[in-house]
Amino acid sequence: MTQALEIAYCDLQCQKNNALHHTDEISDNRLIVRRGQPFLIALQFKEREFIEGSDNIIFAVETGPWPDEASGTKAVFLLRKALVRRAWSAAVQSNGDNALMVVIMPSSKAIIGQYTLKVQITKGSKATTYKLGTFVLLFNTWCADDDVFLDDEPKRQEYVMNDYGFVYQGNQNWISPCPWNFGQFEDDIIDISLRLLDKNLNYLQDAFKDLSHRNNPVYVSRVVCAMINSNDDNGVLQGNWGEDYSNGVSPSAWNGSTAILRKWFKKDCEPVKYGQCWVFAAVMCTVMRSLGIPTRVVTNFDSAHDTNNNLIIDEYYDPTGKKLEKESHDSIWNFHVWCECWMARKDLPPGYGGWQVLDPTPQETSNGIYCCGPASVRAIKEGELHLHHDGPFVFSMVNADCVTWTIYGTKKEKYFCDPHTIGRRISTKSVGTDDREDITHTYKYDEGTIEERKVFQKALQRLSRRSIKMSSNGSPYSPISNGFSPNDVFNGVSPERVQLPGREQPNRPLSDANLFLKFKLTESPQLGQTINLALLSVNLLSVAKTLKLSFSAQTLKHKGKPGVQFWKDSKYIDMGPKEGKANYINLTIVSAIHCILPALLGYLHQSHIQAVPYLKEYSRLCIHIQFH
Repeated sequence: MTQALEIAYCDLQCQKNNALHHTDEISDNRLIVRRGQPFLIALQFKEREFIEGSDNIIFAVETGPWPDEASGTKAVFLLRKALVRRAWSAAVQSNGDNALMVVIMPSSKAIIGQYTLKVQITKGSKATTYKLGTFVLLFNTWCADDDVFLDDEPKRQEYVMNDYGFVYQGNQNWISPCPWNFGQFEDDIIDISLRLLDKNLNYLQDAFKDLSHRNNPVYVSRVVCAMINSNDDNGVLQGNWGEDYSNGVSPSAWNGSTAILRKWFKKDCEPVKYGQCWVFAAVMCTVMRSLGIPTRVVTNFDSAHDTNNNLIIDEYYDPTGKKLEKESHDSIWNFHVWCECWMARKDLPPGYGGWQVLDPTPQETSNGIYCCGPASVRAIKEGELHLHHDGPFVFSMVNADCVTWTIYGTKKEKYFCDPHTIGRRISTKSVGTDDREDITHTYKYDEGTIEERKVFQKALQRLSRRSIKMSSNGSPYSPISNGFSPNDVFNGVSPERVQLPGREQPNRPLSDANLFLKFKLTESPQLGQTINLALLSVNLLSVAKTLKLSFSAQTLKHKGKPGVQFWKDSKYIDMGPKEGKANYINLTIVSAIHCILPALLGYLHQSHIQAVPYLKEYSRLCIHIQFH
């Protein structure tokens, strides 16, 4: 009678497997593999070799505290002659000298995480089970059957394998690349990332259900997004947009993710102090890359925060040009940073996979949790705001219209609708180089085109329909801000180019202008020195007029909230018929604000001097104009 087959030891071939699975930078003595790609193990037997047809070998893999085949947290599969594509399977590669080389194929739809590998050997009625070891299973961007498949090797190297990059800060006139160490291959980061998944609210409420969804990158990315901030849970980072960081670390002091993640992990998952948008996004990028999902950090300059979900940012000023904070909770950040993750979107119509926006900065809740996304970048560009997740909020960040109002006591007057202000020079690191890549075109059509305005109108219509369906009290919701309706917005960019008969035009055509104004810096400004401006004004009418200019200078926070009005003045200019005049304005700003280089932006209704911020504050000069 043949002796029962006994295992002496198992070699998980860590070094060889990890190299083939692009995980050797994490470890060479711990098995870390990617789903949908086979790996080898060697079984050494005690007394004899494996006899095919006589010895029955069954493998099992398990993850989580309650492994279950129906939920996908457990898989059982026979040793066969050939592997089965897209499913857990095992096959003999070679047999001899009491050693058996087995190739194991993880399912391309398997749950990611820490697994235990077991084998059961049956001879007649006797069955013996051995625990062979543990391994970590990750998403696989190299596998065509995986939902995170990216068919471009340079991009795979950049968005999964590259452990350093840049976070772009500043403003759209002065973009500053700040180096960042992602460090996703540090040997403890993968364990911290998996621990992060186990601390999310869904897992704490129903671990069985949460684990069963960890095969889906849409779900996993949304969980990670919520866990990077600490507003709802013991997430990684606590936000702070003030000026007091005495009991923590200033957000601008961080230059890498590993110190943050390790501190969170070692302090029993206590939120790390402090983060702002670029820190939240960079840390999320580390976690996502460590799990195998292609991810990049994206900066949007002049980024809108639309608090009432109507795709319009309202800004209010008093007659002196001072920006008013309490009139509106909307704001425009000089820059905002989020992540894009690459994945299929089988929950959406065809064509909306690829790059997805995920924003871990806690701004607004999504289904009751502070997270945002994944939102399809293509859906944002096409105005398809009804598609999951958080399309209206993301659309507003890159393509809301900005409406300016002047408050006179209890009355207000709409001055201007600017469709061009929001979402400029959207930036990310280029593939394979340290250059900046402008990806604005992936989010919206060129400003000033008919296509861009048509998409905006479609977005408003989608939002209106969606809001009516979601109304809890049965009353229709209309996306109107202060009497400014979607029909008004449609032609904000160029009334001459897009005519809609019977609809109010928010801005009068330039041909109706009675006054021509142009600002110019007379010389390059220096920090602490007087800013010298020249104002060229031309009366286009055939009668004399008086021009009243009200000047205001105040600080603005990084998040767009107005600060102190530290200077104001007014001036009258008498202008004869068809007369042009040059007037000179001198402004001296001496403060602790880190103003690097002021840049002048002129508009018909008002002008702003914006100084590039050192992350906290910058200055704005507002000039209110009255023509009598």
